[in-house]
Amino acid sequence: MSRRIGIFGGSFDPVHLGHLIVAEQCREQGRLDRVLFVPAGQPPHKLARPLAEGRHRLAMIRLAIAGHDAFDVSTVELDRSGPSYTVETLEVFRERMPEDQLVLIMGADMLADFPTWREPVRILELAEILACNRPGNVVELERGRPLSFVDRLRDRVRFIQIPDIGISATDIRGRVRAGRSIRYLVPRAVECYIEEQGLYRD
Repeated sequence: MSRRIGIFGGSFDPVHLGHLIVAEQCREQGRLDRVLFVPAGQPPHKLARPLAEGRHRLAMIRLAIAGHDAFDVSTVELDRSGPSYTVETLEVFRERMPEDQLVLIMGADMLADFPTWREPVRILELAEILACNRPGNVVELERGRPLSFVDRLRDRVRFIQIPDIGISATDIRGRVRAGRSIRYLVPRAVECYIEEQGLYRD
């Protein structure tokens, strides 16, 4: 029986409650059977910024999603060297799960840059897109003035409305460096892991 598998990529440096809310809203509204968190090895758009080691980001995701039967994590991008390209990741999942429907989770604001991604047409052949919209952040496609590239593949893009949560990994790292609290911005287990491992201190 075919399943709908959400592919949720990102640096997750660190994973936070905003990520979990996005994943759950996409699972519910997008009728996904599973959501796979896919931590990037080295995102092409973040080559200038070093990330926390993959093993730490992986451990934090596992702590964050523990107890949610529909959430899982994949190391497909951590296991390969070089920049992590979405099309390559989707090709791997298509080979591993040929009967399942792949659904790529992304921010609606990323649609504007989507045509510049590596092999965007192939990405839309491999997967549907769930584009997450925050309140007050409505992209052109929804207003009837579509982005020309996405308009040709309108049936592959669906918008998901999520709460405006305003939590960012950049802010969390800054708070840790400044010795400020990150309580209730990340799961408690992730907060403890960051403290125990001394992450983001310098």
